[in-house]
Amino acid sequence: MASYGVFIFHFLLSAILFSSIVDATGLIGVNYGRVANNLPSPDKVVELLKTQGIDRVKLYDTDAEVLTALANSSISVVVALPNELLSSTAADQSFADNWVQGNILKYYPTTNVEAIAVGNEVFVDPNNTMMSLVPAMKNVYNSLAKYNLDSAIKISSPIALNDLQSSDPPSCGSFKSELIEPVVKPMLDFLRQTGSYLMVNAYPFFAYSANSDTISLDYALFRNNSGAVDSGNGLKYYSLLEAQLDAVFTAMSALNYNDVKMVVTETGWPSMGDENEIGAVKENAAAYNGNLVRRVLTGSGTPLRPQDPLNVYLYALFNENEKPGPASGRNYGLFYANEKKVYSIPLTQSELQSGEATPVSGGNQSQAPASRVRVSVSLCDANTLEVVVSFPFNCFSGVEIRLKLTLSEEFSWRWHVRFWFYGMFLYI
Repeated sequence: MASYGVFIFHFLLSAILFSSIVDATGLIGVNYGRVANNLPSPDKVVELLKTQGIDRVKLYDTDAEVLTALANSSISVVVALPNELLSSTAADQSFADNWVQGNILKYYPTTNVEAIAVGNEVFVDPNNTMMSLVPAMKNVYNSLAKYNLDSAIKISSPIALNDLQSSDPPSCGSFKSELIEPVVKPMLDFLRQTGSYLMVNAYPFFAYSANSDTISLDYALFRNNSGAVDSGNGLKYYSLLEAQLDAVFTAMSALNYNDVKMVVTETGWPSMGDENEIGAVKENAAAYNGNLVRRVLTGSGTPLRPQDPLNVYLYALFNENEKPGPASGRNYGLFYANEKKVYSIPLTQSELQSGEATPVSGGNQSQAPASRVRVSVSLCDANTLEVVVSFPFNCFSGVEIRLKLTLSEEFSWRWHVRFWFYGMFLYI
């Protein structure tokens, strides 16, 4: 009876650990930019999001037509206060109050606004709005608090990887010294105090395109590769994005903000670019976004923060024909303006499990298997039966339960559970 109790105890403990890892899978959303003159109406866009199973969207403004179209859609929305309003919002609480009344309260809760991005990549804004950022964030937060929405709607601001002094290797991640005291620490203080998270825009494409002679394309696209060991922390990385994100985590940790969470508010890969934009082709875009979705929906966090799920907003929903700059900027979309797919990738758990949509490039060995649970039964000898249940979260991590039953004069069993993560095993 005692052994039976021990068995139950270990089984329940393993189930708790197992469920906690499964629950650590992340969320996928998409950025809905509108720098174009040929996009479908917001009503049609909402229908497109629904048919594709996309239930999280990030905007770059608070356009009335878009927010109205999103009403009663069950789609979670991140809205934005643009950089050009930062100075006014920071200088005048009543300006912030009026903005919240006209752009949030007018639509919430019918439109499910879950966060406000105050500015975007403000630290590299050529208009030098940096010193207005945190005061603006505080004033918007105070406005929400007046209507008891400060817990329901988070306040943050997306940063760019350019805000780091160093990002390679990840263990050397640090913010630019001139940013730390004026804005980084005050912003992270605010995020900690309000229970919010850091928004990060990260594009492995830029790093690969500029350094294709030293960065493996497979490493950039989440494909099977030999990985890269960070000698500073001993961790092994199999994707460039995770290395970039851990550089940000390291930079925050160096300032004693280990407890602040992160959301990737922009990442993507262009399907077309100028001649000098190495890697900007449709096959690579399909591989990056498709394998990233698999990684997010079937995996845990980064090597440095495995317990924190990866929550990611893909950039972008549409190709936007009026975006200035290189051709790549107009070709990040998952869809053309006519709502046709640029390439086919899975966007939901159901698509992953059914295998209905796969990256154009194929051949990726680092994605989660379409059939996740594997069960094998074998006879070790005439009296011993072994059952193995394997549940891979992705090709880098998973859980295996092994039960050995002896069917002789006395019935007995032995069993163990092991978790694997990037080649390391934890036995229970």
